[in-house]
Amino acid sequence: MRVATWNVNSVKQRVPRLLPWLDERRPDVVCLQELKVTDEAFEALLGAELAARGYEAAVHGQAQWNGVAILSRVGLADVEKGLVDGPGFPDQEARAVAATCGGVRVHSVYVPNGREVGSDHYRYKLEWLKALRDVVAAGPEDVLVCGDVNIAPADADVFDPAAFAGHTHVTDAERAALAEFHALGLRDVVRDRWPAERVFTYWDYRAAMFQRDLGMRIDLVLASGPVAARVEAAWVDRQARKSAGSKAAEPKTAGPSDHAPVFVDLDEAPDGDIGPVVPPPSARRGEKSARVPR
Repeated sequence: MRVATWNVNSVKQRVPRLLPWLDERRPDVVCLQELKVTDEAFEALLGAELAARGYEAAVHGQAQWNGVAILSRVGLADVEKGLVDGPGFPDQEARAVAATCGGVRVHSVYVPNGREVGSDHYRYKLEWLKALRDVVAAGPEDVLVCGDVNIAPADADVFDPAAFAGHTHVTDAERAALAEFHALGLRDVVRDRWPAERVFTYWDYRAAMFQRDLGMRIDLVLASGPVAARVEAAWVDRQARKSAGSKAAEPKTAGPSDHAPVFVDLDEAPDGDIGPVVPPPSARRGEKSARVPR
């Protein structure tokens, strides 16, 4: 079973890339984040195209902001939208959806950004992560938590730790909240498989950060022990983050998300154990100040 997670940063803008990507990579389960459309708009936009490719969809959308989905062609059962007793800002947002796919409980999550350290949104982020942890802890043993967690697990997951000092995404409290999932027995499968590699999943659009490989690893796949034991490959699809060419040649609606998809192959790896990043990352060059996602 091939599982992918991708913050598409507006599914409406990403349709010209999403559908060919599904055809090329052929994931069995896809977790999407930052849809920025309602459930009804998602269905009108993609319902027929997904059905033609054999996908069912569980969507928890929200107009203009947030929004998450799970696409599956290996079954989609016991769908739950949102977090039970989860916090809001001030109301609950469309940031989590779960379903059972191919015998595995899959969570697609878009963790709050946190904005500024010590802010109300930062406290909301920590409360939201605790609510997610409680939901995962109460669920079945075979589980995957996939998505944009808006936390770089370690200093190795940002291009320059000093540049991020004092920002969200790297604070002790955020990393401690993420460690609570590890305490449940979940494994960060990309880092487990590639413990010493330079691997990023997000690059700011500005200052040629992607071309210079100045990024962060904030999109994760966390797997419980039984599922982690099935991993045959884990990798970042850097090709999906690439621009097709010049701005004149590529309209905004066909441009890339600022995030790249993360893949995990269970039981078998159709493309082999091909490395942490596909294709290989850019050569490391001079590093600039931090640009964290907003």
